[in-house]
Amino acid sequence: MLGTLPRSLDLLRAALLPDGRLVDVAIADGTVTRVAAVGTLHASPERTLDLDGRLLLTAPAEPHAHLDKALSADVIRPPLGDLGSAIAAWAEHAATMTVEDIADRARAQALAMLAAGTTAVRTHVDVLSGHGDATVDEATRGARALVQVRAELAGLMDLELVALAGPHAPDEHVEAVLDLGVDLVGGAPHLADDPNADVDRLLAIARRRGLGVDLHADESLDGPVTLDHYARSVRDWPRDRQYSAGHCVRLGTLQPERLAEVVADVLAADVGVITLPITNLYLQGWQHPVATPRGLTTLRALLDAGVRVAAGADNVRDPFNPVGRSDAFETASLLVTAGHLTPDEAYGLVSDGARSVMGLPAAGAVPGARADFVAVDATGVTDAIANAPAGRLVVAAGRLVAATEVQRTVAAPNPVPSRGTAPASENTPRSAPAHENTR
Repeated sequence: MLGTLPRSLDLLRAALLPDGRLVDVAIADGTVTRVAAVGTLHASPERTLDLDGRLLLTAPAEPHAHLDKALSADVIRPPLGDLGSAIAAWAEHAATMTVEDIADRARAQALAMLAAGTTAVRTHVDVLSGHGDATVDEATRGARALVQVRAELAGLMDLELVALAGPHAPDEHVEAVLDLGVDLVGGAPHLADDPNADVDRLLAIARRRGLGVDLHADESLDGPVTLDHYARSVRDWPRDRQYSAGHCVRLGTLQPERLAEVVADVLAADVGVITLPITNLYLQGWQHPVATPRGLTTLRALLDAGVRVAAGADNVRDPFNPVGRSDAFETASLLVTAGHLTPDEAYGLVSDGARSVMGLPAAGAVPGARADFVAVDATGVTDAIANAPAGRLVVAAGRLVAATEVQRTVAAPNPVPSRGTAPASENTPRSAPAHENTR
């Protein structure tokens, strides 16, 4: 029996690790203390979770979400289209939102992600300035909603908030959002009339506040490149905070010499890059009906150079992405098919890579690591990504916080006579349906 959740754990029994070992994992105070051969570690039954051979993976982390926008597509009913049309549809709807509406959708989306195995989320929240003419109260609606949801989910999920300041958001509005306890400074400088000037403006706010930075960068197949300017600007900044950039689509269309220059700047500044396959595959390339580009950043060049890279889903069921399953296995699958990564590399980007870029402590089945896990019925990482098993057990900081059980019933196939055997009589009963319980 799983019992009431959350449930504190001292032992995960009979866990299958990606390297094929079957082990027991001991936990104390939310941290893994020992990993040993199955059957060698013990704890009280009420604080033991028997995984019965399930695959135990480091829990995914989502490095780039928009919980304030999530699940709004059915209300907005936006037209299918590129980034510009998505921005326009969202801006029209955003003027009508209440704090309660934003909080309700954000909470529902965060819990869906938790059920799927994601135990940490970094979400951008719009500074709702309109065209710069909003009041401070109007501009902070999203931030107030997300700060509320963060408090509600404390102990279940790590939630980081980024102030997403568009080019029209005055500094006063950005400062007011940060005053509410938002963690990082963000924005989309590539949308500004003078992109590098907007980078400088946002970095100046971060410097004044002593905060990290996570910018939307160069989200287009052509046009300006701001990532190198950003990287050079923060190269000598304090390293006790995170600097990262999401999208970076433009890198995927740069010529090799220019690409090498930008990647070198990013590596020297230790700026983490966050690729967002589902949303960028959807938004990019509408103007190229023939040989439509993939719309992803240049993953292989970044990884080979040693840049810290993470992957996330970005938007879910809103004007920027009408679909999405709130599942890191979906992101990993797209990294394999569209990004040409190996399954192990792909899962690394949604777990260890994401946690690194988010500045979170390492997690997984290693002594001293945080006990954040997802357990699924799979034989290995490739099987897990390919099938995305619906049945899941989710552990955050040593506590079972979500469990999904699936029952499957499938009819048995008709028996086929062997060669040389007379056909069965029409009155011969068919075999009974097969019945399977998937934990």
